[in-house]
Amino acid sequence: MEKAYIFVYTVNDMPQQYKLKAITPSSEKSLKTLVENRKIFSLNFCELNIFETFQESSLVPLTFGDFVVTSMLRGKKVMHLYDNPGFDYLPGETVLVPANVTMKIDFPEATKNNPTQCIALALESQKIQTIVNRLNEDYPKNDTKDYWQLKHNEYHFQNNYELANNINKLIDVCSGGDREKDILADIALKELVVRLIQSQNLNSSDRANYNVGNNPLAFVMQYIRININQQINVTELSNKACMSVPTFYRAFKNEFGLSPLEYILREKIKKAKTLLADPTLTVTHICYETGFSSLNYFDRQFKRLEGVTPKQYRLMVLKNNTIH
Repeated sequence: MEKAYIFVYTVNDMPQQYKLKAITPSSEKSLKTLVENRKIFSLNFCELNIFETFQESSLVPLTFGDFVVTSMLRGKKVMHLYDNPGFDYLPGETVLVPANVTMKIDFPEATKNNPTQCIALALESQKIQTIVNRLNEDYPKNDTKDYWQLKHNEYHFQNNYELANNINKLIDVCSGGDREKDILADIALKELVVRLIQSQNLNSSDRANYNVGNNPLAFVMQYIRININQQINVTELSNKACMSVPTFYRAFKNEFGLSPLEYILREKIKKAKTLLADPTLTVTHICYETGFSSLNYFDRQFKRLEGVTPKQYRLMVLKNNTIH
């Protein structure tokens, strides 16, 4: 297995994505089929599948008897789930599929020189429920009406660093030769469930209809987005949530997997990316419009999160718009 460092993939104003480690495609001699060629690594509570497709195909059905965490490695798929329209599925993204739900998959660009690769981690339902129950017992949420759960309606999202890192860890454990791999996988699976729930919560919070009325954290996140051009501190936010600073910080980090300040920065950069698509606005104007007090600090934080400077990002967006 060829290993590579995780790196940031960004396109237009999409949220930041993290690709998984590269895996060397199978040799032609080892292939059993050109469509969804499959390698399987079985453990006690999970099964790692690596799928590869080497030719253009349409509406290929795939069903698992267990809950499945899928994540793209290379190439492009169009995924059809439930009765919803098909959506592009690209590296840096994850899709969750419940047990016994059939995926229908298009491979519009797959060739022998450009195969599509995707991993699918099949997890026993009882194992997931045990982990979720433990979370609710040991780490109950402040709102007694809310609880930890994996949702079926939040099934497609961009990887953040923590989720990509955790899936990479599971791929290494499952495909490796350690005698203790079942114990190591068990530890990583617990983290995976937590990261998935946090990613779902964060994904939900980005929607306009997120339940603000009964959720103080949702109210705070809406407040941040509305006032993104202002200087916002954690004390102010904890007051809005009617919590002490330590309680608010802990609740926010548990719910979404990132600190309040990390979320504020994420939203500022997201807003900046939208504004950078407008060539009439200067980078300096965008810096202050998104609440940064220093152009140098804005440049550093933008490059840290996106891998390019604001000016470089603008050139990429304008070039892409010109091509299309």
